[in-house]
Amino acid sequence: MIVDLAKNLAVELGPRHILVNAIAPGFFPSKMASGLISLTGGEEQLAASNPSKRLGKPEDIAGLVVFLSSRASSHINGATITVDGGEVWARGGMVNAMKEDQPKL
Repeated sequence: MIVDLAKNLAVELGPRHILVNAIAPGFFPSKMASGLISLTGGEEQLAASNPSKRLGKPEDIAGLVVFLSSRASSHINGATITVDGGEVWARGGMVNAMKEDQPKL
């Protein structure tokens, strides 16, 4: 898996001052995904199921790439950063579980 590859390469290449990180993108509209988008009810329905209420845009990934390429990330090594608007947590039931823990008023 890419997560394990990033971690192993970070350990192996870290002593040479080479940083290795991975980006795990969520669902982003693309030509390749257009069939899936239409089968699942369109972009609006997919966006509605995402906690951020939108799908990813190219600049979401680009901003992360710029950050990881900058000095600001010089101490980040072996990380896998998920860019999905919180979809992984929502799919796993974390959002609903957190809502259930809130006091009822």
